[in-house]
Amino acid sequence: MSDAASSTADGQPALDPQNTVYLDVKGGRVVIRLRPDLAPLHVERVKLLCHEHFYDGTPFHRVIDGFMAQGGDPTGTGGGGSKYPDLKAEFTNSAHFLRGTVGAARTQAPNTANSQFFICFAPAPFLDGQYTIWGQVVSGMEFVDGLKKGAGSSGSVSNPDKIIKMRLMAEENS
Repeated sequence: MSDAASSTADGQPALDPQNTVYLDVKGGRVVIRLRPDLAPLHVERVKLLCHEHFYDGTPFHRVIDGFMAQGGDPTGTGGGGSKYPDLKAEFTNSAHFLRGTVGAARTQAPNTANSQFFICFAPAPFLDGQYTIWGQVVSGMEFVDGLKKGAGSSGSVSNPDKIIKMRLMAEENS
């Protein structure tokens, strides 16, 4: 098994099975490299929720073309979360919201992230230092691009696309 410091044939760092998430949606598989260097508390929460199959079947309830796709709320309303307490913000000025960046969704209060997350369709520098970054899509962004768009008056997509399965690479077959 290769370690995280080794490289693939194209020069990219090899994926660490303990810090890589497979996010399966109707179009295909999205691969997310976790960033414990930026947000160790959020990464541990995502790993726990993946292990518990929490995300399976949850909707992408808010998908705004040109901005981001938000999911991870079991209620599909934008107001739900896991049974665990909210997380302390892990903001950084060293990382930026780019296409494929995965951030922790929260209310207006900084320390309210729980289970919800969003994936940016395009750079969003206005989010830098304001939201916790916990991952980066390394492949399958075209499947995120293909999610049903919408954010109606309720802030939710009508009949939204759902996460089929979300697992750590190390636990893929569980």
